[in-house]
Amino acid sequence: MIKIERKTKETDIKIELDVYAKGESTISTGVGFLDHMLESFSKHSLMDLKVSCKGDTHIDDHHSVEDIGIAIGQALKKSIYPISKVERFGSAAIVMDEACVECDLDLSNRPFLVYEIDIEGKVGNFDVELVEEFFRAICFNAGLTAHIIMKRGKNKHHIIEAAFKSLAVALRRATTPNERTGVPSTKGVL
Repeated sequence: MIKIERKTKETDIKIELDVYAKGESTISTGVGFLDHMLESFSKHSLMDLKVSCKGDTHIDDHHSVEDIGIAIGQALKKSIYPISKVERFGSAAIVMDEACVECDLDLSNRPFLVYEIDIEGKVGNFDVELVEEFFRAICFNAGLTAHIIMKRGKNKHHIIEAAFKSLAVALRRATTPNERTGVPSTKGVL
């Protein structure tokens, strides 16, 4: 179990993450839609996740969403590096009704995000542009290379939830133990 605390003038966050667990979660971010997405992420990654956040949501949700992504990314980095005896690469295409989003990722320790989800507006009170900020914060703080691509979809809720689930399943697959891989790189280190 990795614990991360992040306290700024804008947010006060506590994270607990167990990568090899059961997919149980306790989430309280002050951002209802993000709570729902993180519960789904935990369930489908099979990672136990506890998140509490007190943020300046009276301004908007940006600081809370981004800082939670930073903290989860830091917890992932502590959990998975140095990499040894895991698959390293993971991929998942997740469908939710009419929507399909694919995530391909590499536990490369070289952060990069390709995000091709072209949606605008809100889901409830949630600004959909914050989804990209969240994924970028995770990738750049965890050292992941991830390509999150919308293949099709119309309903913003379905599209975003499929994106979170695709990242979750791709991470679960990438972190799957494999005794034969050693350090899964021709460089000998990641």
